[in-house]
Amino acid sequence: MSSSQKNNKSAGIARRRFLQKTALAAGAITIVPRHVLGRGFIAPNDKINLGFIGLGKQSNGLAKRFTANTEAQIIAASDVWTTKMDWFKNHISSLYATERKLDTYDSVQLYGDYKQLLENKEVDAVVIATPDHWHAVMGIDTLHAGKHVFLEKPLTHRISEGIELVKTVKKTGKTLQTGSMQRSGENFRRACELVRNGYLGDISKILVNVGDPAIPYNLKAEEMPKEVDWNAWCGPAPLLDYNHRLAPSRNDVDFWPDWRKYRETGGGILCDWGAHMFDIAQWALGMDRSGPIRYIPPTDRSAVRGLRMFYENGIEMVHEDFDRGWGVRFIGSEGTLDISRSYLEATPETILTTSLKPSDIRLYNSNGNHYQDWLDAIKNNTPPLCDVETGHRSASICNIANIAYQLGRPLEWDPVEQHFKGDIEANALRHRKNRVF
Repeated sequence: MSSSQKNNKSAGIARRRFLQKTALAAGAITIVPRHVLGRGFIAPNDKINLGFIGLGKQSNGLAKRFTANTEAQIIAASDVWTTKMDWFKNHISSLYATERKLDTYDSVQLYGDYKQLLENKEVDAVVIATPDHWHAVMGIDTLHAGKHVFLEKPLTHRISEGIELVKTVKKTGKTLQTGSMQRSGENFRRACELVRNGYLGDISKILVNVGDPAIPYNLKAEEMPKEVDWNAWCGPAPLLDYNHRLAPSRNDVDFWPDWRKYRETGGGILCDWGAHMFDIAQWALGMDRSGPIRYIPPTDRSAVRGLRMFYENGIEMVHEDFDRGWGVRFIGSEGTLDISRSYLEATPETILTTSLKPSDIRLYNSNGNHYQDWLDAIKNNTPPLCDVETGHRSASICNIANIAYQLGRPLEWDPVEQHFKGDIEANALRHRKNRVF
């Protein structure tokens, strides 16, 4: 045994003896500082220190929710834009004043390089809200740094990234929550419980309306702002021409950045909203560890709706506009049910007044707080509502849908081995060769 191993073993024994003596002396449960318990341990009553990576428009709402609805402390933040780092620090100060009644809160350390944030030993967990092309790389780096992860949806940009992310969570033992917060909505859970327990009868078809598939980048080059490290913004993606619609320098713009639309940096609105709505279909069907096995795109190569997907049990799911905005329609032998963020309706209406039986399946209830659910899972070492495998499978549907639209031919998918059957070109699109930068 090396001297370092002996020292580590002695330190561990000493720590355990200290805990035993402390508990005996107190005669009750004692709250012990985390540094005594060892790195990575978070006592049940200890506040979790958060870092944020990606300080664009999505970070606005996330920061408010973690400030208003949890007891976590936001202590670090990173972005490649100096303008957004300055904005975020002021934003957090304002949130602490309004939500926590603190006159001053100036405890957010800023980093232009996210890897420097990961070296901060006071950060316990990290919220990642970057463009999609960075999700997997940063998520895996964060897990290897010994920190828990809240990763925005869609979880990954490529199927292979999701497979690797699942492996990394298992290897590190850290907690990852996917930002598919619709699962924390009471109406969405209610809809899924009605479907799962057969109150619509046998489900034959599901309609999912979300946006268009991804397209190749096509914006005109504009002058590069001085406030950004553009090479780092592009990162593993190709080095693209700058355009403010792709990535504005400020968050107070009246549009959501267009990186979501392009294959190089996102998955189209098909992925952006599909990670929400296909996710609800998966939850209702009990398919969180699987997915459709056959994808049939429309014969019109220019079509942006009409992709048909089939589960092994014969249920058909269609990417189709049913004239109710982004939402999901379940069609069963005993009725239909429509669900979105603005409605929950059924035909016949009596379906919605049905009371679940004691023997019925009850789905995970996060009590409406997707963010505290993650923090509780960290403290209790329990699975969160939308764990890494769940997020990966929902993102996979979106990514496969993009591949099907791109290739314009039927695809056979093996959800166990997670590859396409007999299609070399489609299998190659499961991956992306990351740019060295």
